[in-house]
Amino acid sequence: MNDILPASVPRTEKLPTSARWQWFEAAVRKVLASYGYQYLLTPIVEPTALFVRGLGEVTDIVEKEMYSFTDSMNGDKLTLRPEATAGIVRAMVEHNALYNGPLRVWTQGPMFRHERPQKGRYRQFNQLDVEALGFAGPDVDAEIILVARALWRELGLVEGEHVRLEINSLGQPAERREHREALIRYFEQHQDQLDEEARRRLHSNPLRILDSKNPAMQTLIEAAPKLMDFLGDASRAHFDAVRAVLEAVGLEYRVNPRLVRGMDYYNLTVFEWVTDQLGSQGTVCGGGRYDGLIEQLGGKSAPAVGFGLGIERLLLLADELDLPMPSAAADVYAIVPPGTPLAPVITTLEALRTAGLNVVQHAGGAEGAGSMKSQFKKADASGARHALIFGEDELARGQVTVKALRDGGGAQAEHALADVAQWAATLQSNA
Repeated sequence: MNDILPASVPRTEKLPTSARWQWFEAAVRKVLASYGYQYLLTPIVEPTALFVRGLGEVTDIVEKEMYSFTDSMNGDKLTLRPEATAGIVRAMVEHNALYNGPLRVWTQGPMFRHERPQKGRYRQFNQLDVEALGFAGPDVDAEIILVARALWRELGLVEGEHVRLEINSLGQPAERREHREALIRYFEQHQDQLDEEARRRLHSNPLRILDSKNPAMQTLIEAAPKLMDFLGDASRAHFDAVRAVLEAVGLEYRVNPRLVRGMDYYNLTVFEWVTDQLGSQGTVCGGGRYDGLIEQLGGKSAPAVGFGLGIERLLLLADELDLPMPSAAADVYAIVPPGTPLAPVITTLEALRTAGLNVVQHAGGAEGAGSMKSQFKKADASGARHALIFGEDELARGQVTVKALRDGGGAQAEHALADVAQWAATLQSNA
């Protein structure tokens, strides 16, 4: 579990800075607004039974990763949410949120899993979650995938180079049951080649064996029965329609018949965006369709599709690629010589902020305001575009000196305090 801090605070491990975090959040808000998705928030604590019912009792998350506890006040069994979808669906059911029609929603925030930490994975991690609830068609499956592509483009990631798309279809429950029986028969014939984890899952969740990363089992897994061979006409048509949309918009993808998701609730389309930049654990975004979950959690049957994205891993990828982001530096740093009357200074700075500029005022520490030289050093280190110097002589004339710290090579000019908002407007128009 980690703190996300400004870049000026030294760290012993590589973690995203708060500026990188804000850059990501701004891109998310812009992209999701362009697709008509609305923001929501759900609690980080839910009844344990919600995740057991929603995720499946034999998933890794439920078996060994959830932070669960008993409420000492009333004996309720509670869990820190390990993922967002189950909580969102619970909210939809509890508030009858789909009564007036389908919804497109998104949220982000902390999730909790007691898993072995890996590169970019933490026990408290943050996730972006995007869901389209009440939509049954393959067009919305494709839309969800394109939302992710739009986010990559907004951030400066290039699909096919920095991230690539893999898709599959899990079909419908009856088709999966037939495939499941075939998998069990196949792996029973090769039990001597299964590792301990695969043998444990053989009869409880054999589909997860296909997701094993054990190198010694890859040849065996590759020859296992493929779910695609068990799909009926309707499932194939749905998958083909998703592929047709992706191809129409020029989005390259790979059909990965071994692609499964860690939760039990998925059906039909599943997908992952993966990268080669973060080692063997290359998934940065994953999701798919889960048409049975709303009814499973007590609501009226309704289709749904969505994805989750680990924010720390994505920002680690952004840092690895050194993706550019807008400067978080202030527009103006105010230099205030010792003994300067503060009323005209603060009045002027408030006028600049009202006009839309970001302004940092030099404030004295325990040993006072500091010399002009030390203040100029801090102004330059702040990254601000301009310094405002409130000298005694300038204030006596009702003026302030403006010095360019970046563009303009240190050029200086005096402006009347009364006209400082007009100067701010000019500065913004030239930005």
